[in-house]
Amino acid sequence: MKVLVALMVSAGILSPVFAAGAAAPETAVQAKSAKQSGPVKVTSVEGISEYRLANGLRVLLFPDASKPTLTTNMIYMVGSRHENYGETGMAHLLEHLLFKPTANFGVKKGSKSPVEVLNQLGADFNGTTWYDRTNYYATFPANADNLNLMLSLEADRMINAPISQDDLWNTKTNKGEMTVVRNEFEIGESNPVRVTLQRLQAVAFDWHNYGKSTIGARSDIEQVNIPRLRAFYKQYYQPDNAVLIVAGRFDEAKVLAHVNTVFGKIPKPSRVIQPTYTLEPTQDGERSVTVRRTGGTQYVGAGYHVAPSGHPDAAALQVLARVLTDAPSGRLHKALVETKLATGVNGMSVSNLEPGYRVFGAVVPKDQPLAPAQDTLLKVLEELKSNPVTDAEVARAKQAISKNIELAMNDSASLTIGLTEAMAAGDWRLFFVNRDLVEKVDAKAVQAAAEKYLKASNRTLGVFVPTEAADRTEVPGKVDIAAMVNDYKGRAVVAQGEVFDPSPANIETRTQRFKLANGMKGALLPKKTKGNLVTATIRLRFGTEETLRNQATTGSFAAGLLSYGTQDKSRQQLKDTFDKLKAQTRIMGGAEGVTASVTTTRENLPAVMDLMAEVLKKPAYAATEFGEFQRANINATEQAIPEPNPQASVALSRLIDTTPEGHVKHAMTLQEKLAAQKAVSADEVKAFHSAFYGADNATFAAVGDFDAATLKAQVERLYGGWNAQQKYVRVPSSVKPVAGQKLALETPDKASSMLLAVHPVPLKDDAKAYPALVMANYMLGGGALRSRLADRIRQKEGLSYGVGAQLSVPMYDPAGVWIAYAMSAPQNTAKVETVLREEMARAVSEGFTEAELAEAKKGWLRGEEVSRTSDEALANALSEYLTLDRTMAFDGAVEDQVRKLTLAQVNEAMREYIKPGAISFIAAGDFAKATKEASSAK
Repeated sequence: MKVLVALMVSAGILSPVFAAGAAAPETAVQAKSAKQSGPVKVTSVEGISEYRLANGLRVLLFPDASKPTLTTNMIYMVGSRHENYGETGMAHLLEHLLFKPTANFGVKKGSKSPVEVLNQLGADFNGTTWYDRTNYYATFPANADNLNLMLSLEADRMINAPISQDDLWNTKTNKGEMTVVRNEFEIGESNPVRVTLQRLQAVAFDWHNYGKSTIGARSDIEQVNIPRLRAFYKQYYQPDNAVLIVAGRFDEAKVLAHVNTVFGKIPKPSRVIQPTYTLEPTQDGERSVTVRRTGGTQYVGAGYHVAPSGHPDAAALQVLARVLTDAPSGRLHKALVETKLATGVNGMSVSNLEPGYRVFGAVVPKDQPLAPAQDTLLKVLEELKSNPVTDAEVARAKQAISKNIELAMNDSASLTIGLTEAMAAGDWRLFFVNRDLVEKVDAKAVQAAAEKYLKASNRTLGVFVPTEAADRTEVPGKVDIAAMVNDYKGRAVVAQGEVFDPSPANIETRTQRFKLANGMKGALLPKKTKGNLVTATIRLRFGTEETLRNQATTGSFAAGLLSYGTQDKSRQQLKDTFDKLKAQTRIMGGAEGVTASVTTTRENLPAVMDLMAEVLKKPAYAATEFGEFQRANINATEQAIPEPNPQASVALSRLIDTTPEGHVKHAMTLQEKLAAQKAVSADEVKAFHSAFYGADNATFAAVGDFDAATLKAQVERLYGGWNAQQKYVRVPSSVKPVAGQKLALETPDKASSMLLAVHPVPLKDDAKAYPALVMANYMLGGGALRSRLADRIRQKEGLSYGVGAQLSVPMYDPAGVWIAYAMSAPQNTAKVETVLREEMARAVSEGFTEAELAEAKKGWLRGEEVSRTSDEALANALSEYLTLDRTMAFDGAVEDQVRKLTLAQVNEAMREYIKPGAISFIAAGDFAKATKEASSAK
């Protein structure tokens, strides 16, 4: 392991030497602490004994009379994994600062600093920082005085390091350890292969701190906050978070007693270190990153997420790495180096407490193509299934590993330092457990590990391409916003609108209606608006039940392609003209009709109206635009097919559908929809427009700043003579009276599920019970995050992010439905359904309360008022009402009925129209996986 540490240092992965030393009387904190009880022996393994002090310090003693030296290794279970935002590199900075003077080593007059003490001892020393741990080791001549001095030093810097601003960076002298660490960062940045490995690592991990380099970000190094750094030190540099290892020539009983004397006086802290809990999600596809810098060679590396070091797979992966990278027998060496595709291959593994990664790479000469080396690297790694490892390869790899372990065990100093990585992985005894596991590994286990982890979907590829003149974008830093806005005056205030009362009565008083000779109806509500804005909406209605048969997809394409260009203007010209006129447009519709809305200014309204008429009457339906639109729709449907939300929604529509195949309102499956989208043609779309588009059954409404007479005249000029070839008869709606149905749809590999509940309500919106049902639904699931269903399923049970209910009761036909929905994890869907059933049963059996109804009335009425403050929404309502000759008095009447509702009326309507046992449920999710995981957990 000593060799491994040296290699990591030379590669720039671990921190280079930073050391310390000095002699230590007991501290004030130690002196006032209560007398501690003696050490407790925990275990002994192969000559190493573990003890635990009363304050939590773990002590490993490894006597070795054959060594004329002593080695101490103080390990703190903290590394870059524990750093927060703005703290990257903090664990490593602390490592440096612990070689600075402490209370009794350098600060106290006449005492020597840690570095002076270590040099006085003639010690071979270092400190290293990694993801899960930081350690400080020293090897020095064996005698009691030397060991006592070293132990005193370690005890003092455990709790008495000042972590001072002056040590980090003195603003007066412009000196400190910060620039040293920054230079270490700069040295690493000068190594393009190291940088490539860091970038690969960052791309491989989305959330876990293993994706961040231990050295940290340059900005964090330069601007680290001393109070936060000191708090980090006080949190983690404590006896209950440390392991002290002593190895070499010493008397175990005496050393244990002295350790207890020196360290036992340090109080056990009252704080509790909370474990980190961030888990990296499963990688779901190939990733890659390219680094372009100056350099003399190329590099390609492939990294793979692997099990943590304590997992049984780790031993097989260790053997596999040898099979792949050893020289000259390794497969990568033979495939890349011997064929001259690369000059060298390497493998990097990280000993981690949590799931980590392994990287296999190749160094390629600068003047050679990189692609052949990359292809060969990936082929060797990811085609092991067709070229399995052999017994001979595994035996050779195990022999090499066994040799290194045996050599380490025969050198107490090397073993002491080597145990650091075992501690980082969870426990020092893992060193021996791993040795035993490696001995048992066979070719079958190695092959299984290769096929499990070395796959494309788990791979992150990192490539370094040397570039003589790197072309980079230096992004500007933080802006002084205060200076930018100081004394800013802005422009003239825009024109202010009138104070407008959005009540139904006032709207009705101000609205002017008209009817053109061809049958088109209009509603105009002129008013002064801020910025002189006006919104206009036109609704076109098409066909009959018979003429629209098998036209649903064609009609939707005809509507969707309207904004893709006219016979006189390309799509881009059309967009540019609307933009120049400051017009916001919206066109929606399908085979039964189209709604087109525009919002613009008073002065631009005439030109915008002319342009929208051109869009509606003279669409181009160009082949290029048709193809683009078709491909986009096909792609959207293909994307929806495996998703739980669309699956559930379509299933619900089909459950309550009363129409036959081919009917314009028929609910197609997603697969049927996809087939229809692929089959539709541009000629069919053009024919649909020619046959069905016209304004003789249209309605028009405008709200905002305009002259009513002028606008009416323009509407008549644009649409008064435009009539459809096919007659129009509204296609009625209906709902199948389903009850108590239950459907479950499997959507594999989806982390969320959708649950829908549906109950037919055979009413129109003019029914006597309608206002009461509106209030019942509002209390059940209509309020924003505040309703019976939301309170129970989201707030109390915490099962769903999105949960609610809606009552849809149409104007024309008694075809209403009540629908509830809830999104949740698939393993929670059944519980969500149970809870929803309970709440519905409770609502029916117990009813609502007076307090609930009072709040619901208040919230719903305010919501209605707010909706009428939107000119677009108001224009749409006025336009839609024209078909029934309905006025805003209808809204006023409904609101008056809501105000007068009694609790008994609401509860009675709920019980009459919503029967808990008649509710049907549709669920879509990965329930098979949830069931499997639940079984595994048991």
